Amino acid sequence: MFKIIRKQTLNPTVVLMDIEAPFVARKAEPGQFIMLRINESGERIPLTVADYDREKGIVTIIYQIVGKTTRALSEMSEGDALLDFVGPLGTASHLEGYKKVAVVGGGLGTAIAYPQAKKLHALGAEVHAITGFRNKELIILEKEMGNVSDKLVVATDDGSNGNKGFVTNVLKQLIDEGNKYDLVIAIGPLVMMRAVSNLTREYGIKTIVSMNSIMIDGTGMCGGCRLTVGGETKFACVDGPDFDGHLIDFDEAMRRQGMYKNQERQSEDKHACRLGGVTNA
Repeated sequence: MFKIIRKQTLNPTVVLMDIEAPFVARKAEPGQFIMLRINESGERIPLTVADYDREKGIVTIIYQIVGKTTRALSEMSEGDALLDFVGPLGTASHLEGYKKVAVVGGGLGTAIAYPQAKKLHALGAEVHAITGFRNKELIILEKEMGNVSDKLVVATDDGSNGNKGFVTNVLKQLIDEGNKYDLVIAIGPLVMMRAVSNLTREYGIKTIVSMNSIMIDGTGMCGGCRLTVGGETKFACVDGPDFDGHLIDFDEAMRRQGMYKNQERQSEDKHACRLGGVTNA
C-alpha cells in the first residue's frame, strides 16, 4: 500500500499529492510516469511524476479532476493509501548538454513541465519558462517554476493576471527578441503542443513534446497509446512519452484522444449519481 503523505488543492480542479513510494522515488526521473490504482475494483490511470524526494521516499503527483478515478482520488485524504503505484515507467527525458531552453507548459501541463525545468536548472542550463492558463484562478506552480527558471512568463487567455496572451505569442516574442534556444519543451493540450511545434519549425528549433495518450497497462502490451511519429508507429508508454514535436501526427493523436469520450462521460455520471444518492429513472 502507498500512503498519501500530503494533499494540497492547487486550484478548483487540480490536486497535488505526495505519495510514500520509496522504490519509485529512488529511480524516478523527469519525463517518466506511474500507473496507479486506488483499490481492487479501480481502473489503472497514468500520472506523470511531478517531483520526487529520494531521501524521503516520496513521489509527487498532480492531477486534474476530470473523470471517475480522479474524482475518487480527490476524495481520499492524507493517511489513506493507494493499492497500486507502479513505476517509474516510460523513458526519462534526455536533458543533458543544453545551454538555453524554453520550457512551455499549458494548463495542467505545467505540472509536467516543472520537473523538466527543475532538472535543466540543476544541470546549469539557462531556463526560460512560459506557462499559460485560461484565467488567473487556474494558475498553478508559479512560485515553483520561478525558483527553477532564469525567466518566467505567466500568460492567461483573458488577461486576468495582467498578462493576456497565448504561450505561442510569448515564445515568438522571446525568439524575435534574439533568444537563441537549443531546445523548446512543450507540454500541455495537444492543440497547444501542435501550435508550439508549428512555430518552432519555422525557426528550426528542436522541439520535444510529451504525449499523454490513452494508456491501460503502461508497458506497451495493450497498444492503446500508439501514435504516428515520422510515419512510424510508436507507443507513448515505452517509446516516450517524449517525442520530436515536428514529427508527431497531431491530427491522428487528437482523433484517438476523443475515442472514449462517451464511455468516460457515462462512467463519470454513474459515479456522481452514487455519490449523491441519486438513481437513474
